[in-house]
Amino acid sequence: MTGQHQTLALMLFSAFVAVTLGITTWVGRHRHGSAEEFYAGGRLFSPMENGFAIAGDYMSAASFLGVTGLIALFGYDGLLYVVGFLVAWLLVLFLVAELVRNCGRFTLADVVAARMRERPVRIAVGTSSVTVSVLYLVAQMVGAGSLVALLLGRTSQAAQAWTVIAVGALMVIYVSFGGMRATTWIQIVKAVLLLAGTVALTVLVLVRFHGDVDRLLSTAAERSGHGTAFLAPGLKYGGSWTARLDFISLGLALVLGTAGLPHILSRFYTVPTARAARRSVIWSVGLIGGFYLMTIVLGFGAAAIVGPDAVRGSNAAGNTAVPLLALDLGGGADSTGGTVLFAVVAAVAFATILAVVAGITLASSASVAHDLYASLRRRAAPRGEVTVARLAAVGIGVVAIALGLLARDLNVAFLVGLAFAVAASANLPALLYSLFWRGFTTRGAVWAVYGGLVPALVLVVLSPVVSGSPDSLFPGLDFQYFPLQNPGIVSVPLGFLAGWLGTVTSPEIPDEAKHAETEVRSLTGAGAV
Repeated sequence: MTGQHQTLALMLFSAFVAVTLGITTWVGRHRHGSAEEFYAGGRLFSPMENGFAIAGDYMSAASFLGVTGLIALFGYDGLLYVVGFLVAWLLVLFLVAELVRNCGRFTLADVVAARMRERPVRIAVGTSSVTVSVLYLVAQMVGAGSLVALLLGRTSQAAQAWTVIAVGALMVIYVSFGGMRATTWIQIVKAVLLLAGTVALTVLVLVRFHGDVDRLLSTAAERSGHGTAFLAPGLKYGGSWTARLDFISLGLALVLGTAGLPHILSRFYTVPTARAARRSVIWSVGLIGGFYLMTIVLGFGAAAIVGPDAVRGSNAAGNTAVPLLALDLGGGADSTGGTVLFAVVAAVAFATILAVVAGITLASSASVAHDLYASLRRRAAPRGEVTVARLAAVGIGVVAIALGLLARDLNVAFLVGLAFAVAASANLPALLYSLFWRGFTTRGAVWAVYGGLVPALVLVVLSPVVSGSPDSLFPGLDFQYFPLQNPGIVSVPLGFLAGWLGTVTSPEIPDEAKHAETEVRSLTGAGAV
């Protein structure tokens, strides 16, 4: 990239950082340090504002960079991520949003522990939530590194590492000083910028092909080197039985995982009522649906205009397909239009990463303070919780930075697929059982969480993701015993099975009165915070 690209992109990125830091500073001056303010922003956001914030949380680097890259490289098979991410919202809308808002206060553990013995349940769910959040954060860090590698040169490993560190430092500042209110406004600003940038690129791609979608697809197929196979299932997830099972496993994780993501569930507490939470989801479904439809155009546009070989040459995992597409659509590397459009897209992608990592860090630090710390201390003061949450944000940031540097060569959408698998395996069984099974017990809740979390993590460690293949984290080692890259097809049923087994073997007699109270509150909102 030329100096023009670097300067302009960094200027736009710096402008976004300055604006968001200004929001954080302004909110920090008006905070009063309560747990409700830090975790839920005082529950003052409207459904539309919260819908934009949810969309901002969900439209991450995995969506903007990873999904478009997978479509550009693998065609039809890359669409699985688009379908999975979008269909998952139907589950959230119909089964989770309103009930979670009525039953909890700040975190997922509030819902699961509503009629259980709180301490073991909070420790289990808090541990799982932090694990999912860190995995999700790693994907955002990898996306940041990929952008910098493109902007400053592929050999600039030091620049890539320092950028990942800078993103981690900024997310800690956002969370520590601004809490949920600042994070929400950052998400709203980011969602507007990302949607505007995606619309502009989509229009330019369609204009390039004179609105002829058939021509766009046929050109993408020709340049892919795979012909019509590029537009048919099986290029990535076809052929062997392991690839087909990986396809099913990934789809299961994507569809079920959203309802167990801590940073998405925590958004339902920022609105005043359950009805507002439901309307927030409706807003977010519309925004996210439009965005993912446009990523399909961008993915095939990158394949047709840039070409898969050029995308792979820039980044083997495909994470830089959209910036390269913007460069070409603007007129090429040596044109002013290409420089401006590339710089805008790079800045929007940076903004996406910064906003998403802030939301995830807030959710995970809330789990550490509100669930783990409060459970161990038993009678922790609310202000003490908030202090612990701010300190936890620092620790989580350090871990995410380290793992992000380790996994920098993996596709960000693929990494998010692993986070979804863990969320679907550990958080979702405990959540659904607690909401809909009258006889569910404390042992069942704890077993459901650990029965999904531990197998999911173990299977990832023993999979081709970590060792045994040229694309793994440790290509020189081989302790691969599990053939699939995504563990969802095994770990999700294990989580549900463990929850059922723990309940039926538990000597605990469920408290009918407490269940009735929880059921009424979840369905009607009576007594909800």
